[in-house]
Amino acid sequence: MKSVIHCAAALLLTAGLVAAQPAGLKEASVTMSGKVIKIEYPALPSQGQIAGKPAFFHTDSDLEVQGLAVPKGDYTLFVEPDANEWQLVFSKQPKAQAAKLNPKMVLGRVPMDMKKNAAPAEALKVTLTSFGKVAGKLEVAWGNTIASVPFSLDILKPAPEW
Repeated sequence: MKSVIHCAAALLLTAGLVAAQPAGLKEASVTMSGKVIKIEYPALPSQGQIAGKPAFFHTDSDLEVQGLAVPKGDYTLFVEPDANEWQLVFSKQPKAQAAKLNPKMVLGRVPMDMKKNAAPAEALKVTLTSFGKVAGKLEVAWGNTIASVPFSLDILKPAPEW
């Protein structure tokens, strides 16, 4: 009888831990030059809000994103939409503190390239695409808009004799 109670307690504890995990996250990733770049983003319907909804970004390599140096590591991303231009915000906030953007934790903001989506996206879709071994693009499709930023691996380090 005790083992049944222990099993039931273990199942309830496991269910509680699973419920505490962020629900509804989708993932996109790309591997370039052996380095993984990954983003986890919320499954949002297009009729909702995108502003203030964090995504979680990981890079195994230092990156250059629209002129912003992004050291390898983990970041929280926010999109700040505007009628004319969206900005992608890189924050050093950990997942556990990412419910709201903390301006003191912002690494930087980069403008996103904007274009109209041929067919409105029913839900938020984020893709990571590589163009060879060191160049890539992060793309966000939301409703009638596609916003993107190019990035490159910052793997070329000057030799001391340069």
